[in-house]
Amino acid sequence: MKKARLPRSIILVAVIYLVAAVSAAIAAQNWDFLRVYVPFFIVIAFFVNILHRRNNFSGILLWSLTIWGALNLAGGLIAIPENWSHQGSKPILHSLWIIEKWLKWDNLVRFFGFITCTWLIWEALRASIQARLGRKLYPSMGMIFLCIFAGMGLGTLTELAEFFTGSLLSSTVDIYRETCRDLIASSLGCLFAGILIFLHG
Repeated sequence: MKKARLPRSIILVAVIYLVAAVSAAIAAQNWDFLRVYVPFFIVIAFFVNILHRRNNFSGILLWSLTIWGALNLAGGLIAIPENWSHQGSKPILHSLWIIEKWLKWDNLVRFFGFITCTWLIWEALRASIQARLGRKLYPSMGMIFLCIFAGMGLGTLTELAEFFTGSLLSSTVDIYRETCRDLIASSLGCLFAGILIFLHG
């Protein structure tokens, strides 16, 4: 079976915004961004490419992943006015409060991201069943909850990584609150994706 390839348009868009992000980070001397965000982005892109070659993901999923990557990079780089409500000492989009003390820009990005991740799990599972068993997988309640819980597991893994990294830089209370908000956003994204799978899977 011929391996699927990423569309050139998606590769072009991703390369353009990655180069722009690296250039902006160098100009701002944001070395933490270059050490953490950029390598992480490249690793994730590599694994998405491998999964796509095996599972032939839909165009909407690939574009959603591309947009999620752009939103994450933008959040760590784009400065906001200092008089805008934000968490921490850096006035960047990532720390912008949408609803004071309750909802940040980063939480909305995570919500969108884990809708995307959970849908990726569904498409990968469906393609695997089709390839191995020759059967079409329908979105039964069992399969939907399997995808939701797998998405939540991914959300927890990312939060563990952020928790142990962030605990070196911030107070324990701040890290606990941030972690809880992110876990809630990720979980709600997974649940919302479950509803979409049920309706359109």
